[in-house]
Amino acid sequence: MVEFQAIEQIERILEQILQSGIRELDLLRQFHLFRFGMAYTHLGEACTVENGTILRVNDTDAQRYTTLANAAIADGRVVKFVPASGAATRMFKSLLAVEDAHSEISLSLLEERARNNSDYRFTLQFVSNIRSFAFFDSLKNVLARDGYDIEQLLESKEYSLVLRYVQHEIGLNYANLPKGLIEFHHDANTPNARVRTAFEEHIFEALDYTCDSGGNARVHFTVSPEHLENVQKHLDTPQKTVTTDKRVHISLSEQKRSTNTIAVTPENEPFLTEDKLHFRPAGHGALLENLNDMQADIVIIKNIDNVVPDRIKSTTFASKRLLCGLLIEVQNEIFAHLRAMEAENLDRARLRTIAAFAEQRLLWTVPEEESQISDEEFQTMLFSALHRPLRVCGMVKNSGEPGGGPFIVHHAGGSRSLQIVESAQIDLSNAEQKAIFDSSTHFNPVDLVCGVRDFRGKPFNLLDFRDDETGFISLKSNNGRELKALELPGLWNGSMAHWNTIFIEVSSETFHPVKTINDLLKPEHQ
Repeated sequence: MVEFQAIEQIERILEQILQSGIRELDLLRQFHLFRFGMAYTHLGEACTVENGTILRVNDTDAQRYTTLANAAIADGRVVKFVPASGAATRMFKSLLAVEDAHSEISLSLLEERARNNSDYRFTLQFVSNIRSFAFFDSLKNVLARDGYDIEQLLESKEYSLVLRYVQHEIGLNYANLPKGLIEFHHDANTPNARVRTAFEEHIFEALDYTCDSGGNARVHFTVSPEHLENVQKHLDTPQKTVTTDKRVHISLSEQKRSTNTIAVTPENEPFLTEDKLHFRPAGHGALLENLNDMQADIVIIKNIDNVVPDRIKSTTFASKRLLCGLLIEVQNEIFAHLRAMEAENLDRARLRTIAAFAEQRLLWTVPEEESQISDEEFQTMLFSALHRPLRVCGMVKNSGEPGGGPFIVHHAGGSRSLQIVESAQIDLSNAEQKAIFDSSTHFNPVDLVCGVRDFRGKPFNLLDFRDDETGFISLKSNNGRELKALELPGLWNGSMAHWNTIFIEVSSETFHPVKTINDLLKPEHQ
């Protein structure tokens, strides 16, 4: 470890650790992970429809699941959870690169450089289609506020000022705002075709598939502390524009400082800035704390950038009911088995029936020594296997989009489980593991329905079901200095590693993410 030269420096660092809220044991564990690394996930097989690990639902089952979901929604059991704390900077990466390289940006410059450079091609597409963005009128108004006519600027084919007003604080400041505050779509259902931000689109979605019999819908957003005030102000608006017979209840939370992780140098020494330890947000896995604090029943999780206009929302509505109803059906079966085991010691035949259910539905591994252990031991094992949170994960056919894939994962001791696995978790230098990873037919577009209460109606402590060894280490920089950063187990990867899991195929029409600003030019977002 680094040698501290002064007592004052040691005192400052100790005080910083205390104020950070990070537990000492967690800090020591983080240093251990940096020094010794993390074990790769061992893939056994890709999950597919053909091998039965991804369900493909027929119309009869879909109708039954929809009926179950509608009853749970009417009873107020369902809430929506949207991670929305990240800034939109990456959406504007290409525009910012071109802007940084030139003080003046003309059409001729973009056309000339676009032949050989993707950033210039991206920027050319952006400015050529700028009238098609839902935020065009807002851009027009903010320019007019400062005495500029957007039509004249576009006619002159000089785009420097336009890009500045889109991206920076002088104008819309979109490159520094959360994605949720960007105006995504025109709302054709309201007078003057007002626009909707990503936040608003999620709220109008929630009015369909979380709205109880009393007209109450519920949605929770995670936001960053620096944007909390602006987000709260913005979210007052959609609550005033929904139909009079429905009310949307919006709650917000911040990613906790105590979930930050320490940064280290490439040599695994503490990374210091101005004699202080450097802590970083630990990725979306840190939001497990926020999800846990909700004390919810059934939670629908969806990314902030995956929303569409009303005209094509119906597929999403149907899909969410499909996932929700499947979860409830399996949850009811699990709860019945758990109540039976809690009430009495079951005979071997009954236990083997429960084991067959767990193996078929949840890929639980019946231990090889099953015949050699007592009924009581076997029942204890089954109870533990079923008494945990349940998630149903929508999977779309792999079309080259980034995202975690569904796999059967093998564990020490011979057990296996269904997991969503990212490429960073795999030893891709191992030809066999790479072949399995490449054989994946589906990926997870962050489309999950989670049952987070037990059979007694008590919320699980979700932190008890996280695999702390499944985060990953990445290389970053700070003011030109290289550092190593640690990300906590991803929210739908390692944070849910010890949940019971079901994969189900859903329509690709439920997945229209906005990863770059030009994705808003795609037909489904127009």
